Amino acid sequence: MRKIQNPYTKTGNEAYQCFACSPNNEIGLHLEFWEVGEEVISKWMPRASLQGFMNVLHGGIQATLLDEIASWIVQTRCKTVGVTASMEVFYRRPVLISAGEITLRARVKEVGSRIAVIETELFGNDGKLCASAVVKYFLFSAEKAKEEYFYPGADAF
Repeated sequence: MRKIQNPYTKTGNEAYQCFACSPNNEIGLHLEFWEVGEEVISKWMPRASLQGFMNVLHGGIQATLLDEIASWIVQTRCKTVGVTASMEVFYRRPVLISAGEITLRARVKEVGSRIAVIETELFGNDGKLCASAVVKYFLFSAEKAKEEYFYPGADAF
């Protein structure tokens, strides 16, 4: 297991305020990521301020978590950035905030010249699958990723 470095934190740019992964966003999720084989994983502790029903993590936050880990697969495995073209989320069981840390997993299902299909999963602290998603990402060219979206290249991770 190798921790993925977040190269955007090294720029010193206070404008980096990603809700999901920036440590600079005081209300953000502050996600961190690791490589395990061909997968990217993240461990995250839900908090009560992000609930929908009492003690249940809001479904929109779950979707955000699944979408974000997909973007890190795109950056590290597809070696570019992109935007979410579509996302189909399957909610299987509630994510109880009081149950503790959750685990996110993502892997590339297929990559074309402009579209990547990413499979993502969210597991509860008990190891049971709570939600999953198939995320299609529209991929930018390496040049556009670097020039317009500040992509530092796959080696920076």
